[in-house]
Amino acid sequence: MLRPSALMLDFGGVSCISYSMRIFVIGGAGYIGSHVTRGLLDAGHQVCVYDNMSSGAKENIFPETRFIHGDILDYTTLLEAMREGWDAVVYLAALKAVGESMLYPEKYSVNNINGTVYILNAMCAAGVKYICFSSSAAVYGQPVRTPIDEEHPLNPENFYGFTKLEIERFLAWYERLKGLRYASLRYFNAAGYDTAGRVRGLERNPANLLPVIMETAAGIRPRLQIFGADYPTRDGTCIRDYIHVSDLAQAHLLALNFIREKDESLTVNLGSETGLSVREIVEASRRITGKPIPEEITARRPGDPAALTASAAKAKRLLGWKARYSDADTLISSTWNVYNL
Repeated sequence: MLRPSALMLDFGGVSCISYSMRIFVIGGAGYIGSHVTRGLLDAGHQVCVYDNMSSGAKENIFPETRFIHGDILDYTTLLEAMREGWDAVVYLAALKAVGESMLYPEKYSVNNINGTVYILNAMCAAGVKYICFSSSAAVYGQPVRTPIDEEHPLNPENFYGFTKLEIERFLAWYERLKGLRYASLRYFNAAGYDTAGRVRGLERNPANLLPVIMETAAGIRPRLQIFGADYPTRDGTCIRDYIHVSDLAQAHLLALNFIREKDESLTVNLGSETGLSVREIVEASRRITGKPIPEEITARRPGDPAALTASAAKAKRLLGWKARYSDADTLISSTWNVYNL
């Protein structure tokens, strides 16, 4: 099914050939999914977005894509769509609220795990061999060392992370038994928006730091809560490894090329390798937005480590990938451009 035409792409000095493919993006109307879809379209691929719109936005469905309103738990619709001759699947549909997963594990089991089985079975029935999966750094749990590399112990501390790890295990078994090839991309903290302003749909009820800061700057929230300012870090607040969604989009493209060309599977971390503290992001946001951004220091959240940073050495070595847009100013300014309407 691969198309003979090819594009030479340049990612910060790293060139690669991207063959035109027909790609089925599950969850492509969501925050990360829309940026991945935009990146695939920019690379010349044909894209179909399959999304139940539970967290997706209509504004994030690009006119160049085909859209199917469907749920991964609707196997009949999923299989029918999958049989239309796709070269690869990008899987970004999952419930992802850590706290909710601890309260309602049955909900996360059905959606994340059962939904994965339906996707893999539909792929096998339709003869689709390649899948790029949105995994998570939550598979590691509390860090025993930083920066975290792919050999770090896998010990998720929440049920969301458990489901992501189980999905990775399903992928490995389907590779072994069915010949499927997969890329499992373990994200750290996704942030930012398309720097060209082509993705406009906002996340619903965001819980991550940067959109919460933006909502505070925009007056949607009265104040920002900072959970703990007494950590053993350079300014007392938690340090995290933030990665721009456009960098994630490039990684998906490179990973799809890798598993197709090498005919082997891949598991890599994606991170900027440069940690930013909560305080640093807040102060940079005040500077960039020109807003006061009221804050309130509250108690630490249970289980929050002081610092989490990634090693992306494997992604750089195998894919030629590196974060290009993940500096604080680009993360913040690209996000404020969407909120400041």
